[in-house]
Amino acid sequence: MVLVPDWTRLARLRVNRLPPPQQDVVIAVAFFVVGGLLYTTRYYVLFRPDDTAPLWARFAVLAAICAAQLLRRGAPAMALGLGALGVGVDAVLGLSVPPLIVLSDLIYAATLYGSRRLSRAMIPMAAVLTVGAMVVALVLVPEWRLAVLAAVVTVPFVATPVWWAINVREQRDIAAAERANADQLARIAELDRTAALAAERARMARDLHDVISGHLSAIAIQSSAALSRGDPATAGVVLRSVRENSVHALEEMRAMIDLLRANGAEDDLAAPARLRELSRLVGSARAAGITVDLHSEVGDGDALPAAVDLTAYRIAQEALTNAMKHAPGTRVRLLVLRRGAELSVEVSNELTGGGVATADTGTGLLNMRERATAIGGSLSAGPAGTGWHVRAVLPIPEPGG
Repeated sequence: MVLVPDWTRLARLRVNRLPPPQQDVVIAVAFFVVGGLLYTTRYYVLFRPDDTAPLWARFAVLAAICAAQLLRRGAPAMALGLGALGVGVDAVLGLSVPPLIVLSDLIYAATLYGSRRLSRAMIPMAAVLTVGAMVVALVLVPEWRLAVLAAVVTVPFVATPVWWAINVREQRDIAAAERANADQLARIAELDRTAALAAERARMARDLHDVISGHLSAIAIQSSAALSRGDPATAGVVLRSVRENSVHALEEMRAMIDLLRANGAEDDLAAPARLRELSRLVGSARAAGITVDLHSEVGDGDALPAAVDLTAYRIAQEALTNAMKHAPGTRVRLLVLRRGAELSVEVSNELTGGGVATADTGTGLLNMRERATAIGGSLSAGPAGTGWHVRAVLPIPEPGG
């Protein structure tokens, strides 16, 4: 089987790669060559077989009309006017086919590349030219068959280019609208990605504050307690708690680093469910010198959503850290209660002198409120009697909801 190359398709591809001005030059030259062939072979006469116009005049008019094609994209209305003028001169010599072929291309270009107003105006103009050709033929040659022939000849040279250009323009406008929509969606996706990154950074900032700050605060307080007490047994207990907090802080930091290296992994390595670890958290607080009364109705067998479990643990951790900072040596009561579709975390502590004024002026309270709000819950914090009370209410979504 011999493959024959499609030279027409190859030539069209090569022309389409040229800049628009060079494409217009190629088109003008091609039309001039075709028209010249029609003139030299005398296949150009429409209504006067005994054409006596000099051939050089025909070529001059054709060259002028083809020169107007150089403006078919930049100034399509002017190009159409010059082309129509050239056809009028050709009609004086005796209307021939080549100028009409070039005029049809100028009509196509004016409809496709012209302004929207000009493109709309080409439709009634095509209708007027078709009717006008028939009327002129009836006036000049009183033969109705010739008038019908003039109208039929006008259709491929006027109506068809307008119809074709309108279809091409509509498809081009649709493609432009699709590209604009795609660009808009891309911008929206980029904004969403930026917002997601900002939210992730805020979440990680909260984790850094809650996890590392909580452990380091406990270490600092416990170290001070160990230094201020001379009892070796108490110092041993405190130092063991210091070591545990240090190890846990390192584990949390490694988990967060692993999360950053995971490049968008689904597993939230820095945020496992933690309510089951409340006893260890309470033990660390007790080693720091405060008395903690823990009452939790959530056991190891209770299945909570990971987000609710983590949020409840972080709120309890932050509240205990604040109590160690601002009310050292006092009594703290920690309640974790489940009531139907809600989980409440309450932390109450006594206040030392000036404790109300200094009760968490940093980012801890803000982080707790953001965490509760992020999963649809609420958080309240403030003085209550002679102490400070923090209460978070977290909704527990239904399975599969």
